Amino acid sequence: MGPLVRCVAMETTHTIPPYIPQIRLYQNWLRDQRGLQFDSYDALWRWSTTDLDAFWQSIWDYFQLQSPTPHTAVLAKNTMPGALWFPGAQVNYARQALRHVDAAHAAGLPAIISRNEKGQHRELSWPELRRQVASLALHLKAQGVMPGDRVAAYLPNVPEAMIAFLATVSIGGVWSICAPDMGTHAVLDRFRQIEPKVLIGVDGVTYGGRDHDRRPVLAELREALPSVQHAVLLGNLDASVSIAGWASWTGATARNDAETVAFEPMWLPFDHPLWIVYSSGTTGLPKPIVHGHGGTVLVALQLKVLHNDIGCSYEANSFGERYHWYSSTGWVMWNAQLSGLLSGTTCVIYDGNPGGSKDHPDWGVLWRFAADTGVTFFGAGAAFFANCMKAGITLSDYGDLTRIRALGTTGSPLSPEVQQWGTAQFEAIGTHDIWWNNISGGTDFCGAFIGGNREMPQVPGEMQCRMLGAAVESWDAEGRPVQDAVGELVCAQPIPSMPLYLWGDKDGSRYLSSYFDMYPPGHGRQPGGGDGPASMGAVWRHGDWLKIGANGGCVIYGRSDATINRHGLRMGTSEIYSAVESLPEVLDSLVVDLEYLGRESYMPLFVVLRPGYALDDALRARINGAVRTALSPRFVPDDIFAVAEVPRTLSGKKQELPIKKLLLGQPIEKVVNKDAMANPGCLDWYVAFAAQRASVLQR
Repeated sequence: MGPLVRCVAMETTHTIPPYIPQIRLYQNWLRDQRGLQFDSYDALWRWSTTDLDAFWQSIWDYFQLQSPTPHTAVLAKNTMPGALWFPGAQVNYARQALRHVDAAHAAGLPAIISRNEKGQHRELSWPELRRQVASLALHLKAQGVMPGDRVAAYLPNVPEAMIAFLATVSIGGVWSICAPDMGTHAVLDRFRQIEPKVLIGVDGVTYGGRDHDRRPVLAELREALPSVQHAVLLGNLDASVSIAGWASWTGATARNDAETVAFEPMWLPFDHPLWIVYSSGTTGLPKPIVHGHGGTVLVALQLKVLHNDIGCSYEANSFGERYHWYSSTGWVMWNAQLSGLLSGTTCVIYDGNPGGSKDHPDWGVLWRFAADTGVTFFGAGAAFFANCMKAGITLSDYGDLTRIRALGTTGSPLSPEVQQWGTAQFEAIGTHDIWWNNISGGTDFCGAFIGGNREMPQVPGEMQCRMLGAAVESWDAEGRPVQDAVGELVCAQPIPSMPLYLWGDKDGSRYLSSYFDMYPPGHGRQPGGGDGPASMGAVWRHGDWLKIGANGGCVIYGRSDATINRHGLRMGTSEIYSAVESLPEVLDSLVVDLEYLGRESYMPLFVVLRPGYALDDALRARINGAVRTALSPRFVPDDIFAVAEVPRTLSGKKQELPIKKLLLGQPIEKVVNKDAMANPGCLDWYVAFAAQRASVLQR
């Protein structure tokens, strides 16, 4: 019996029982139900990536996934791309989430807890979540939404976004969301490609201490999306707001009758499209990536529960679990936060700026929120924790944080210094050996390749292990697996949540060229190692530099196409950032190496300094010294320049490759999509710098 059967309602007054790691419970189940025992995590991982059928069937059974029809195989076709999973099975993401309603509510636990910058605090019960999902689903159905129709949302990180998603997919609609901090062009670059039938929009948002009216954007979107036949307006700034031609959110979710009570999400094929997410879109149009219901549910449960150690909130072993991972709706971590509902976990979400406002910086915002709401798992981008350290905050100032037992990070590598700082902060409030669950994956397959294991030792700066079911290897230039050396991150076997296809990519060529064109078909594709026939297709190449240690620990060294190669020694940018940003004077940095097609290496470093500091000779020497000491004299930059900002994508990633291409002579409009940037205003400086450098080189 899997954990869902063991999730029994508990009285709200209880003593917290001994907490057994979720991955241990799974291994106990494998022993008792399958007769499988492994003497190490490495052995378990090798089984999971070699016997793919047995592993993914175990995940289906352990989480007691339901289908009215049986599947005829697990992995019916092992090809990449084009793997065929669980043919014959029927699922629905919303059905899996809503199966927890009665048990969670009986235990007195809410589905979603939310707060915004204005301090508006809300708790949504599980039955109310189900009622509103049913009401909106019936409303959309009445507007003619059929399975396969796209529903596009322009919504912030509020409970209504989760409700809208569940309602859409419950009737077979295909969901897609953009965050309201995205400009009109960026949104249209995405939504135009998928031709939505319905648009759900917000009147405005509060961010950084200011209200931002989004009604003009809604008008532009409606004008530019002729496929939209129906629109629903959420009043976030003004609950009574109305726009002609837009249905009211309140009206669409108000039903409470026999039909809403009887409503059930429809059964859909395992590979029915669930949602469309987008690549960062630094160049050209963003890739519209389509994931399926079944694969997303399977991988989300496996990742969330076994690796992130986030339990069912009404299960005795993890009673009262409250899961928070700060994100905007424009980042795949919103999807990851949402997936807590799949396992009956209370989701705790915040809408606003985690760093306060420009006039009143405050990196205690999320910590106070976590203390007030009793968060047990606290996740954020790695940059958030670095900013907290830089700001010199003390966690004990922000309330009782002793319920937090785990910290999650992703988005960029977490430096050892920041991890050690955070560990010391928790030590000071009485939480010894706080567990850091550092993960690395991607929007592309809505999952993680590398992450955590609560039973394994922690090494600051390392991720603990490769994920179960993820046949991740580090390959050298000849396509051979290497250990204790930096190589190209590949995944040699399919994962159920890999994209079904890219929307509009009729012949599959765009999908193929995005992930599968670096290595020859069949190379390294045999489960367990070795080459398979060319018909199996190629390995997935992710675009990251990876080192796998002898202990199984993993380090990501940045994007493989932004790697620094100096004098024959290869280095990921993250290590340079770690060295440079360890200095108290440096807030942020960006480095590029202009070695290209035989050009001599030229490596400039751009730094954002803390207010009150200037880039003088003494500071330059300190920066060079930090790099020399931490890495090697080979990686001392050729020049250092002070800048106001480092260009970043909307999800917070440094835009190394566009700046590299700009400095190599490509025009700015060819290398970057400004609408996909968080801070496009900073580009003017880099354009001027590139022009000045070009004129010097031409003399």
